[in-house]
Amino acid sequence: MVPSHMTQQLDRQFDVECMLSAIEQASASRPSPNPPVGALVVSPAGEVIAAAHHEAAGKDHAERVALAMAGEAARGATLYVTLEPCNHEGQTPPCADAILRAGVARVVVGCLDPNPHVPGGGAKRLEQAGVGVEVGVAGAEARALIAPWTKFITTGTPYVALKLAVSLDGRIASRSGASKWVTGPEARAKVQQLRSLRDAVAIGIGTAISDDPLLTVRDETLLANRASPVRVVFDTHLRLAATARLAATAREVRTWLVAGMDAPQQAEEALVKAGCAVLRVPNSAEGRVEVAAALRSLGDRGVVSVLVEGGAELAGSLLAGRLADELHVFVAPLLLGPRGRPGAVDWAGPDTPEDAPRIVEPRWEVCGRDAYVSGVVAYPGRAG
Repeated sequence: MVPSHMTQQLDRQFDVECMLSAIEQASASRPSPNPPVGALVVSPAGEVIAAAHHEAAGKDHAERVALAMAGEAARGATLYVTLEPCNHEGQTPPCADAILRAGVARVVVGCLDPNPHVPGGGAKRLEQAGVGVEVGVAGAEARALIAPWTKFITTGTPYVALKLAVSLDGRIASRSGASKWVTGPEARAKVQQLRSLRDAVAIGIGTAISDDPLLTVRDETLLANRASPVRVVFDTHLRLAATARLAATAREVRTWLVAGMDAPQQAEEALVKAGCAVLRVPNSAEGRVEVAAALRSLGDRGVVSVLVEGGAELAGSLLAGRLADELHVFVAPLLLGPRGRPGAVDWAGPDTPEDAPRIVEPRWEVCGRDAYVSGVVAYPGRAG
């Protein structure tokens, strides 16, 4: 006979494995501004009967899809779901109702719902109805899955991923200003993937003028039937030309310009005529767009997460203001020399290495010939 404590360990391990499978299901979910959620229905014998994710805002949540797939086989089964089932009426009916109707015996939840704007209690309601409920299985992974949405729903501002591409000596362009291409094709393909995961892609006006980029996701398969991310330019004085590629394609892909209050009205009219939208926000003490106010404006428009790709002043403002949540840095194995363009971040920087922002648990990869490091940013003196 297997000792009871070993049976409990095996059961716990099985729960974790099932929850990680549900999290993997959620990785295909693109329901912004809703959170990504995955669900599994597992029989008492340990067989996966159904697996599903929340496909898009307004469509059925992952639990309802999985239960519908399972049908009568859900009765007496275990439901694994990455986020606490909802217990309120939104665009779809409460998932707690569907779970009770399906007759599942047990519900395993990755993490509780952090949304302060809706009544919670889905897990509690299920328990009160006699369903076995366990919360917190693979909790760290489940919370990481919804980290962008958690920040958005609790603060009203987007989750900010900052992307940098530098040479071994920290330069972003040669002495002539040439920057195409510092990194290789594999790194650029990775950036396309990073773009596809966000609601918006942002750059500063200097980068917009010097590179004249499109900022689109060129591999349509990465979008999974979603619209392209909104393109955002931090352009204090509205210097972007109406003939720039971003403006010229604004009717095809949404393009927003974040401008200061004193930006020329005539420039705004020309850019709006081209199809751009202009968001006016206060200026900082340095005369630039106030970045925190700009992020709040994006949040007001439903942007849950944004990938910032440059330039140096914008990156510096984000780090100085402790506004970047993740870093994605590509390091190319080449040297551009002391007369090359300065580093990817223009800011005063920390007084000591101990004060420096850093990636908490860096993930290192090789992208072709380039090194790629990414992870959540921590700021000394701030919890988390």
